[in-house]
Amino acid sequence: MKAYLAILRIGDYRLLWSALVLNLLGDGATYAALAWITVEEAGAAGLGILGVCLTLPVIAGGAVVGPLLDRFSRRKLFIYDSVFRGVVVALIPLLAFADSLHVWHLYVVALVYGFLKIIPLAGTPAVLPELVPADKLQAASGLEATAMGAANVLGPAIGAGLITLFGAPNVLLLDAATYLLFAFLISRIKAPMGRPEPAETTGDAPQRPGWAPVFRLIVRDRFLLVLTLSFGAFNVSAGALVVALPWLAKFEFGSGPGVLGLMLAVMAAGELIGSLVSGAVQTSEKQMLRIGVFQLLSGAVLFFLIPTALPWILLGLALNGILSAPMTVLGGVVRMTRVPNEMRGRAMTLMRTVMAGALPAGSALGGFLLTDSHYQGLIVAVAALAAAPGILTVVLFRRTPFRLGVTAADDQQTKNDTVPSGS
Repeated sequence: MKAYLAILRIGDYRLLWSALVLNLLGDGATYAALAWITVEEAGAAGLGILGVCLTLPVIAGGAVVGPLLDRFSRRKLFIYDSVFRGVVVALIPLLAFADSLHVWHLYVVALVYGFLKIIPLAGTPAVLPELVPADKLQAASGLEATAMGAANVLGPAIGAGLITLFGAPNVLLLDAATYLLFAFLISRIKAPMGRPEPAETTGDAPQRPGWAPVFRLIVRDRFLLVLTLSFGAFNVSAGALVVALPWLAKFEFGSGPGVLGLMLAVMAAGELIGSLVSGAVQTSEKQMLRIGVFQLLSGAVLFFLIPTALPWILLGLALNGILSAPMTVLGGVVRMTRVPNEMRGRAMTLMRTVMAGALPAGSALGGFLLTDSHYQGLIVAVAALAAAPGILTVVLFRRTPFRLGVTAADDQQTKNDTVPSGS
């Protein structure tokens, strides 16, 4: 806990973390509301469409947002995005009050949310090194993940309660308010969070804008490439669960939104525990090896979801949350360390876009298989796909150390310096 108390004493980081908690509380409640309206109106097929709408636009959004994070003030992008999305989300309860709400309205809101989601998703790790010292990055990454876990525990529970009391559309009012609170708290941060200064270049090669140098960085750096691809494969399972959990609550258990909220809260509680523990641990040279082991185990425990019995499903979700959260925390430190600041917005966007781009594949697969009630086949497929990259990561990095503060460019320079020049 000392590591967390120390990082929370940094005022700017405390504001960012508080803003994330509030924003994510609203998002957790909103997902429960959107999913419940959709499953009542359009069934499993509608859930598949909703899952794709929430996740697929992240890919297109990443192509637009990445360069913006390295060309304009990151503070202003955070604020403008939050205000705009707050207004869009608030349209749903307004339409409901006017008795004009249709399912396609939910899809449109989900599309807007998915398109702009990459701004806080990639922008937060891009600005963290500006707010905290390097030796506290793991604690900062841990608290970021903890914020997600804590908000996801309370968000679905709040959403389920509000659905029962006031109806699902009104839950979106909470999310609209949290967007505005997020913008206000970001405006209070003292650090510039502005456009990053270009790095000094060496030799005759100028610093190039656009995606080409970022793509080369990720492809040539084994740390970044393996993290991106393996996490992307793991996220197929997360996309499938977006569809599978509401389907279970509605059609398998015949229950109301409370059971959906329970499943989401149990998984998020596991993530919270995993984030708290991993964020308090010191960064290690075996960082990548640890990530591989966690991915292998977190994918394997999804097999507990095969029996359609609520206790087994809750156990599998809790274990998956506990084991998958450290992947995010430890991987975040690797990414923030290996990428230089002037490329961090684009690099974080590209990596997280690839990873998030796997979510709609899982949602589409889930919607397709669950339409014919092939639930067990879906779980077997996504569990195997989630666990397999963990084995690869363990094999590739069992003897490769991770060094805090050493970027991919530093490694390349060291390698060049050790190669004898030709005669």
